[in-house]
Amino acid sequence: QVQVEESGGGLVQAGDTLRLSCAFSGRPFSSYGMAWFRQTPGKEREFVAAVSRSAGRPIYADSVKDRFAISRDNAKNTVHLQMNSLKPEDTAIYYCAASSGIILSQTRYASAYNYWGQGTQVTVSS
Repeated sequence: QVQVEESGGGLVQAGDTLRLSCAFSGRPFSSYGMAWFRQTPGKEREFVAAVSRSAGRPIYADSVKDRFAISRDNAKNTVHLQMNSLKPEDTAIYYCAASSGIILSQTRYASAYNYWGQGTQVTVSS
């Protein structure tokens, strides 16, 4: 049974940095594409960033490109999201997601991911 668990959220000020981590367990980590999504009350879950099984070229939402960086460590079964220059509009619950059969064209869609963590709250004050 695959499990993913996020950590690292918190309350920060605009312009600060924060690093989220996602611990993966239960199956061979290198067989799963990984992604981060975020959600605010009343809105759909929004794609943030994704990294392929081979840690190839990451994909980012336009809203976070050049500020956020996703990385994975296949030896430690972890994925990180480094968030720099945080803005109040980045405030959300951040979710880590895993997919065993994702293809490139599906990367930005929440429905393409099989497994989800409980989420970690990120709050950015102005």
